[in-house]
Amino acid sequence: MKALPVPLYQAKAEFFRMLGHPVRIRVLELLQDGPLPVRELLAAIEIEPSNLSQQLAVLRRSGIVTATRESSTVVYELAGGDVAELLGAARRILSELLAGQQELLAELREADAGSTR
Repeated sequence: MKALPVPLYQAKAEFFRMLGHPVRIRVLELLQDGPLPVRELLAAIEIEPSNLSQQLAVLRRSGIVTATRESSTVVYELAGGDVAELLGAARRILSELLAGQQELLAELREADAGSTR
C-alpha cells in the first residue's frame, strides 16, 4: 500500500514543530556564524551533554544541520543559508510584535494615568 503524500501545510507545521525547542533555536543561532564543535556549543548553551546530543540529533535527522567528524571532535554546521534567513525573519517579526505590545502598554498606562486624576 502506497503512502499518501503529506499536504504542504502539514509538512510546514511539522517543520515548525521541529524548530519549536529553545535549545534547537539557540544551536541554529550559534551556527549562523559558521561551523562549531560540540564542546563550543556546550559551553555557549550550558546544558547537559545528553540533552544537547538529543537536540542535535533532531536537527541532524531533519536535515537542517550537518555533522562532520574531525578526529575525535564532531563539528556541526547549518545545511544551508535559508535557515539563517528564517531566523532573521523570525527576529524581525518578533521585533514588530514586541514594538506593538510596547505601544499598547504605553496607551494602557496613559489611560490609567488619566483615570486616576
